[in-house]
Amino acid sequence: MNLVLFGPPGCGKGTQAKRIVAERGWVQLSTGDMLRAAKSSGSELGQRVAGIMDRGELVSDEIVIALIEERLPEAEAAGGAIFDGFPRTVAQAEALDRLLQSRGAKVDVVIRLTVDEDELVQRVVRRAEQENRPDDTPEVIRTRLAVYNAQTAPLIPYYEEKGIVREVNGMGTMDEVAGAISRVLDKG
Repeated sequence: MNLVLFGPPGCGKGTQAKRIVAERGWVQLSTGDMLRAAKSSGSELGQRVAGIMDRGELVSDEIVIALIEERLPEAEAAGGAIFDGFPRTVAQAEALDRLLQSRGAKVDVVIRLTVDEDELVQRVVRRAEQENRPDDTPEVIRTRLAVYNAQTAPLIPYYEEKGIVREVNGMGTMDEVAGAISRVLDKG
C-alpha cells in the first residue's frame, strides 16, 4: 500500500508515520528527514539544500523525486510506503504517479491531517527546542505555512478527483489520531 500523509508542517505527519512503521512494518519516506540528512552531510547537494531550507523555501522537484526513487525498492519489499512531506506540489504528485505507475503501483490513500494554524506554530517551535532544529523558527514556520497554503494545498483537489482523500482531525492526542488513521487504513 502507498500512503500519502498530507498536511502542513507540524501537523503530526512524522509522528504518525513512525507509528505506522512500528505497527505495520512499512517504510517511511520522509523527504524532510532525507533533506536534513543531505544538509548535514556537507556534500555539494547538501550545501544547496541547506540554503533553500534555511530560507523556508521548497527544494526542487528533481532533487526530491530522486531521493524518493532511490528508496522505493525498500518500501516495496516491506509492503508499503508512507510518503511524509511528499508530494508538495501538483507537479511532484504527477511525477510520483508516473514513477509508481512505471513500477505497477499507485497512491492508494491520502490521509489529510487537519490542525489549527496557531497550534501548528506552537507545535513546531516546541519540536525545534526538543529536537535541536535551528531551521524551525517562528518566522521560518510562518513562511513554510504560506508556501504550503500557496503551493501544497492545491494537491487536495488533485487527490480528491481520484477519490482517495480521507480527513483525520490532527488536534486529538497522538493515540486518538493514530486510531483514526488505523481505521482509515483498515478499510483499505
